[in-house]
Amino acid sequence: MENIKKEIEKWGTLKENIESLEDYLKEVSGNDLESQEILLEEYQKIKKELVEFEKKTFFQEKYDENEVILEIHAGAGGDDAQDWAEMLMRMYLRFCENQNWKTKILNKTAGGEAGIKSVVIEVSGEMVFGNLKGEKGVHRLVRQSPFNSDSLRQTSFAAVEIWPVIESDNEIEINPSELRIDVFRSSGAGGQSVNTTDSAVRITHLPTNVVATCQNERSQIKNKESAIKVLKARLYQYLEEKQKKEQEAIKGEYKSAEWGNQIRSYVFHPYKLVKDHRTGHEVSDVEGVMNGEIEGFIEKYLKYLNKSTKSKITRRRSALARQANNKV
Repeated sequence: MENIKKEIEKWGTLKENIESLEDYLKEVSGNDLESQEILLEEYQKIKKELVEFEKKTFFQEKYDENEVILEIHAGAGGDDAQDWAEMLMRMYLRFCENQNWKTKILNKTAGGEAGIKSVVIEVSGEMVFGNLKGEKGVHRLVRQSPFNSDSLRQTSFAAVEIWPVIESDNEIEINPSELRIDVFRSSGAGGQSVNTTDSAVRITHLPTNVVATCQNERSQIKNKESAIKVLKARLYQYLEEKQKKEQEAIKGEYKSAEWGNQIRSYVFHPYKLVKDHRTGHEVSDVEGVMNGEIEGFIEKYLKYLNKSTKSKITRRRSALARQANNKV
């Protein structure tokens, strides 16, 4: 209720600013360059606020306000894929930093020669899941490989998972008797040199075999708390996918292998281009994207998702109207 009140107040202020700008526009003459500059600056400011306000209207789903568990896995491509997974990790950490979101690495597995095999990151801030949910999927890299002497063109893949953090026990019920908790010595540079006790925690949900591991805290208790948080997020995904498979099986059109569901390509060679295959949005500033400038992709996806949802509602209403007419 408090959030709705704030949104209404913000909209009222924005409306007043637009009206003031319109009045000011009528008073400014064509020769008054200084006033025109002020007018343009105010216009850009209001335009930015309107874009942000419009963006918030896209956040209508249940968990859009929740914090996020972001996970990256290296896919096909050996050392190149592990290096690519680390590049994606850096990209998302930079993006979160730009949004003033807090990030915390819960678990990270180093690669063989370079990069990482996987990483689990907790992200907290405003509307984190709403913004990042569209990043879930396979990310494809095309570049000249730095890991072979001939610098051959290499295609690598990494999978990104985005899950909402589930705080309420009523939404994801976990029976303690159905959990197996294993403790072990943390590995890697941050583990072996720091931990002198078995502080890392691995929790297995026995009915589903869903596993969550955390080893980045020095305290076993904190690692267990973080692992439970990750476990809830993974169980949410597990139950959601199970329901989706059951619905699609009834329709007779179930398709597995999400690994082939490539959402975005990052081409470094023979040209520079980052393209989202769902929205068609593309930019040539590859370096900017890898430095966390992915707002454009997120905004385009939210508009695409909003349009798709409206189309589904329209089709559903039309179907119901036809059923009603047939009965009459």
